[in-house]
Amino acid sequence: MGDDHSAARPLRADARRNRERVLQIAQEALASDGLTISFDEIARRAGFGVGTVYRHFPTKEALFEAVLLGRIERFVADARALATAEDSGKAFFGWFARVVEQAAANQALCDMLDSGAGMALRPGSTLAGDFTAALARLLARAQRAGAVRADLSAEDVNDLLRACLAAERRARARGGAVRMADVICDGMRTRAY
Repeated sequence: MGDDHSAARPLRADARRNRERVLQIAQEALASDGLTISFDEIARRAGFGVGTVYRHFPTKEALFEAVLLGRIERFVADARALATAEDSGKAFFGWFARVVEQAAANQALCDMLDSGAGMALRPGSTLAGDFTAALARLLARAQRAGAVRADLSAEDVNDLLRACLAAERRARARGGAVRMADVICDGMRTRAY
């Protein structure tokens, strides 16, 4: 029973700072190195012993989940915030381009969005559904405004997002111009917009 109570207690200030430092370093490491980065390497870069990292995140997967799902949750929150934007077309295309830009620069996040399966790491997680629902709301408003083709569904846009991420990754790897989001967005626009 003591474990249940200790889990509910807020972290001390130093423990909270340590946790935030681990998350920051893990986020940077995942962005550059992807899911292959080791727990020991994250601890080393954070300037902690591996035990400090384990106290906050019992497994490598738990740490990666915290970092990556936190980023996806921010994409969802951004989409929800834009759902009432005055220019719904601009809101939709801007959000799409930002997701591609931020995810393409982060190997692990790109892998997670690309597969879609990783968005449900937590048992009972609704994150994949939340992401699609937030996207669908932005899409529907942009379609009603005549900015986005009416024949696209949220699932179509999810597929286009994944394809765009794969193309962006390939373009970055060969040092080419990164413009796939513009190309995909142009293809989703109505002729009038």
